[in-house]
Amino acid sequence: MTPTNKKRQFYIHPEGWKFALIFFAGSTGLYFLWVPAAIIGYALTFFVIWFFRDPERDVPNDANKIVSSADGKVCLIDEAIPPSELSMAPEKMKRICVFMNVFNVHVNRSPIAAEIENIVYKKGQFLNASLDKASDKNERSSLVLKTDNDVKIIVVQIAGLIARRI
Repeated sequence: MTPTNKKRQFYIHPEGWKFALIFFAGSTGLYFLWVPAAIIGYALTFFVIWFFRDPERDVPNDANKIVSSADGKVCLIDEAIPPSELSMAPEKMKRICVFMNVFNVHVNRSPIAAEIENIVYKKGQFLNASLDKASDKNERSSLVLKTDNDVKIIVVQIAGLIARRI
């Protein structure tokens, strides 16, 4: 929520505006040359705005509740050892994998109120995110969060074939 306690109605991430303006300007130029191409361009402009949307989220202020860090589809719930670059004990932890497609909001958030204990970025490949080896081989950013009751939560954001930027 904003400081005035009013929710944002619709917010676009600042990074998205430059792409939207480029598509809009190009589409407007195309309008004078070939209208069907301009219509496609305006549709792409709308898609860029939709892709970079950043809706307000209500996160419960409760140390016992964790929300998803990303929009998308839960595709796997299991146990796994934390990524090696975090240099943590090789103890299995609960893992929840969320796959985002191009229509999901591409803003990741902290799943719980916590202190950031460690952030590690690892360069890698850009394999299809649905492949098992993608979680080890792809570019990723790992975040270790520590709650007030000393519970550690790890959030790993993995790049994919299309989403190549973290």
